[in-house]
Amino acid sequence: MSWRSIYNEKLVSLEEAALKVESNDRVFFPPCSAAPIQLMETLADNYKNLENVDLFSALALHPFKFLQSPEYIGHLNYSTVFYGPYERAFYKAGNVNIKVAHLSEFDKCMVDFDPTVLMADVSLPDEEGYMYFGPMGVSSAHIAAEIADTVIVQVNAHQPKVAGTKHRIHVSDVTWICEHDHVLPELPSTQPSEVDQKIADLLIPHIEDGSCLQIGIGGLSNAIGFGLESKKDLSVHTEMFTDSMVYLAKKGVLSGKKVSGFGLGSKELYEYVGEGHVELSPIYEVNQPKAIAENDNFISINACLMTDLTGQVCSESIGFDQYSTTGGQVDYVRGASMSKGGKSFICLASTNTDKVGNVNSTIVTALPKGQVVTTARSDVMYIVTEYGIANLQNKSISERVEALLEIAHPDFREKLRAEAVEVGLLVK
Repeated sequence: MSWRSIYNEKLVSLEEAALKVESNDRVFFPPCSAAPIQLMETLADNYKNLENVDLFSALALHPFKFLQSPEYIGHLNYSTVFYGPYERAFYKAGNVNIKVAHLSEFDKCMVDFDPTVLMADVSLPDEEGYMYFGPMGVSSAHIAAEIADTVIVQVNAHQPKVAGTKHRIHVSDVTWICEHDHVLPELPSTQPSEVDQKIADLLIPHIEDGSCLQIGIGGLSNAIGFGLESKKDLSVHTEMFTDSMVYLAKKGVLSGKKVSGFGLGSKELYEYVGEGHVELSPIYEVNQPKAIAENDNFISINACLMTDLTGQVCSESIGFDQYSTTGGQVDYVRGASMSKGGKSFICLASTNTDKVGNVNSTIVTALPKGQVVTTARSDVMYIVTEYGIANLQNKSISERVEALLEIAHPDFREKLRAEAVEVGLLVK
């Protein structure tokens, strides 16, 4: 039987596809631009007929109905391994549960979830009958397809056919197929602040020609990424392929390998990744520290929210309030430290402003109650603010304190030093 005949045999409407989910099912759907938006919303319309269906994904780029109201709890229960803007916006509705895991261990997280159903947005079939998971879906869809009893795909003409490994699925390996075209949701680019630019200006000279990079998202990452256009022969091994990387590639700066767990950003980025320029593989493979360390002169650049005077780094909470999640920061900090000539930089503005307008130091004597340690001080190499770069690798406690005092905001240095002496971090 031809793949086209198989395709037509499995083709159902959105409504019919959604009805394949039964009470007590565990449904994984890929994040961001790989989410089958219309299929998930159709599933949500049937929530009153379902009990205890667990949904699992990450970083929603669509305001799904089941996020917005507590009436879905007990019917469709949502968990995320990466806490994004919509999850944050609707957290108080009570249907966002946060899973804590390094992205290098996402395969273990998926095995523990043990999905019975995969629902994924995929490309139109190629001439052999393969449908592609797209720039985002490669990160996680394949392992879910291996575990799930039922695989339902929503074919979307806008989903690119990407290059990589474990990046596609054949029509014969899915259970049901439905169709709905929608433009992929984009992640808006953040403009760098003045402080972001100052940090970037300090850090960029430490990135040598021929380096292999990992850079994240946000204003600081954009200041660094777009600021590398004078460099030569760069490559990337990164969990996320970004718009700044597309820019560098088109400028000829990013001339080496381009390995990534996913691509997320603008329409231009999706088109570039869809043209086969980037080698995509599941996030739990790309983020393995040993795989990262195979790249000499590896440069890892990440952001954080706060650090204490000994170098404990918080990147995911403000007190007990979750702001982000663990993600891949530790994977890349450790991978860079294992790389020949590797360096990892964790960056933050020296101050923040709280809800009532008070300006506070982001370098503190002790992390506030509830503040999570994302990266242990023994893993940290360099911490960067707009006032300088502190080298903490293999340093003593007192050396760490002195180095971080030097890059704290000048208005807070005297107070921080006094506190460090008071608690015994410094003897004078």
